[in-house]
Amino acid sequence: MTLFDQSPTSPFHLHTCRVARISDLSPSFRRFTLTGERLDSFADNGFDQRIKLILPLDDHGLSAMPMTDDWYSAWRALPDELRNPIRTYTVRAVRAASRQIDVDVVVHPVDGPASVWAETAVVGDELIVLGPNARHDGFHGGVDFLPPPHAERILLAGDETALPAIAAILERLPPTASGRAIVEVPHADDAACVSTHPGFTVDVLPRNGRAHGELLVPAVRAVAPTLLRTARASSADQGELVDVDVDHDLLWEVPSDDHGGPAQQDAPLYAWLAGEAGVIKTLRRHLVSELGIDRKSVAFMGYWRLGRAEG
Repeated sequence: MTLFDQSPTSPFHLHTCRVARISDLSPSFRRFTLTGERLDSFADNGFDQRIKLILPLDDHGLSAMPMTDDWYSAWRALPDELRNPIRTYTVRAVRAASRQIDVDVVVHPVDGPASVWAETAVVGDELIVLGPNARHDGFHGGVDFLPPPHAERILLAGDETALPAIAAILERLPPTASGRAIVEVPHADDAACVSTHPGFTVDVLPRNGRAHGELLVPAVRAVAPTLLRTARASSADQGELVDVDVDHDLLWEVPSDDHGGPAQQDAPLYAWLAGEAGVIKTLRRHLVSELGIDRKSVAFMGYWRLGRAEG
């Protein structure tokens, strides 16, 4: 493994880290506090900043992982048995001065590399984190919460995989922001992981064995028109809403300007929705096609697909 052969001005850096602390937050969430020599250069962008966790292999650990700016091409060229699993998460907290970050992971039945790692990792275990580089003075990418500066209301909605991002967003929004956050989780006690905000009503919907989206979809359908004040159609030219085959294609629609900022300066409602792709597809159709919300004011992210592992 070539260490730190990376440009200081690259938007993202690979960090060799180890597990410093493991905390069970609720029945469904486990927090991993990670530390690394160069995490003092990890940019704290807040909101829903995406990162990648690169997990060790049983037989080879992290020895074959290329630590260079062109790591992805080199990683893809590796034989299957040497290609470390990569999974996407939201960084929950950054403490650059202490060279630490927190990552909250959903704990569920073991069915893939990430769930195995989450169940078996112990303090001292190593992994690699791809995260934003504080020394890069340009746009990093990986933040998809891009509300207009003058959004009257904000709607945040998602399942447990979106909960860390929703919690981080609520903590970073100014106190003048207002809206609604709706989170569907496996158990009622998972409400302990959701942040509060003085301008938001936060609804935590425990699934308790129900199907994914069974509670989230009707809740969003009930709340969105009230946030719009009147369920009026947008005057913008929406164009045809192209259907997405979530079994084969990624559902990921994040409106932005040419510089990675908000696509609009004002909107009656800005909606950010993330979670199981089939559920998010249903909500996308409802908000845009049925309520007529301007597509420049909504962000939809299919974080995962039921029955399919992230690859």
